[in-house]
Amino acid sequence: MKHFFEQTVYYGDTDAYGVAWHGSYLRWMEQARVEFCRDIGLDLVEMKNNNVVIPVTNLNIRYKASAKLDDNIVVETSISKLSPLTITFSQIIKHKETDKIFTIGEIEVVAVNNSDGKIYRRMPDILKSACEKAIQ
Repeated sequence: MKHFFEQTVYYGDTDAYGVAWHGSYLRWMEQARVEFCRDIGLDLVEMKNNNVVIPVTNLNIRYKASAKLDDNIVVETSISKLSPLTITFSQIIKHKETDKIFTIGEIEVVAVNNSDGKIYRRMPDILKSACEKAIQ
């Protein structure tokens, strides 16, 4: 399953050079992953209340071009890998109208017990089943 999250580049997203600040791409990717999770039936607040959180443990991003003020962008998100311990998301940010690619990212998350901070040795069933459905 691919999820598409749309965003406009606002003035506050840009830097002194008039292009999207590098950290803005990370924020857009995070927002897109949250919406992806909602779409596959994962309520992150409910999961946290049940002691399951999924922090980022590894991030690899390649900047290919710069988005500019007022560009309409799309963040395309999918799960590229699911292991017993981790979920790897593939994310591409591109221009909505031209499909010009701005960034390509691989983001790995791990399930952690919110009450004691320990990594789950096995992915919690609610998380595993939702992700398995999303990659079929």
